[in-house]
Amino acid sequence: MIEAGRVGVNGKIIDSPALNVGPADKITVDGAPLRDAERPRLWLYHKPSGLVTSARDEKGRETVFDKLPEDMPRVMSVGRLDLTSEGLLLLTNDGELKRKLELPATGWLRKYRVRVKGTPVDADLAPLRKGIVIEGERFQAMEASLDRQQGANAWLTVGIREGKNREIRRAMAEIGLEVNRLIRVSYGPFRLGELKAGAVEEIKPRVLRDQLGLEAAVEGHAVAKEKPKRPLRKKPGPPRSDGPERAPGRPAKPSRPQNSAPRRPR
Repeated sequence: MIEAGRVGVNGKIIDSPALNVGPADKITVDGAPLRDAERPRLWLYHKPSGLVTSARDEKGRETVFDKLPEDMPRVMSVGRLDLTSEGLLLLTNDGELKRKLELPATGWLRKYRVRVKGTPVDADLAPLRKGIVIEGERFQAMEASLDRQQGANAWLTVGIREGKNREIRRAMAEIGLEVNRLIRVSYGPFRLGELKAGAVEEIKPRVLRDQLGLEAAVEGHAVAKEKPKRPLRKKPGPPRSDGPERAPGRPAKPSRPQNSAPRRPR
């Protein structure tokens, strides 16, 4: 767009992106002012099997973005799901929020329902819980449990925190199990629930603030909410001089009201 002469800064068409701009600079595209950035938003999307999680596919296959509602703004996926994987995919309009959710330091647990061929027993999953090495690559310990046997297949629940490329499929193959269905059911605090395949649901701003600690959008970027400061505790001072010292926690002895009647002499 810059090479085509469509972008201007402070009334001058620019011919190179090597230019720093700040909040006070006026940027135009095709003569119109650049729109203000939207607040950070997040959507839940139930990805069906057979869609590619990318903006474009070199093989011409359909992508998740081809199937989104027409009224959706431009969004990015948080992480990826393989072509044949299904389930929860997070979408956002904010690049900084996307990076925040994808950081390994965030450490959010991602849970999957996994169908494998065969009749595994719980002991077969022990290597996954300890962490395994595949072709020199270390995989962190996973949560893995055997749910039920269904004919020639078994259903497992697996939880991971890293999200490496084809992590679950590769880990299962390492212990001799072939995955024939993979459904992500949660990503951190966000759950697939009853969302139907192909459906999209936006997370409410209040939930987004509560779950991610985001207070507001400033210049289109998510801002972490500051924790309230605790009030300072006063250090205990010396005992007061206007009365006898008493043991901690013992209530003071009530004093006699001034207008009470005097005691009767014995």
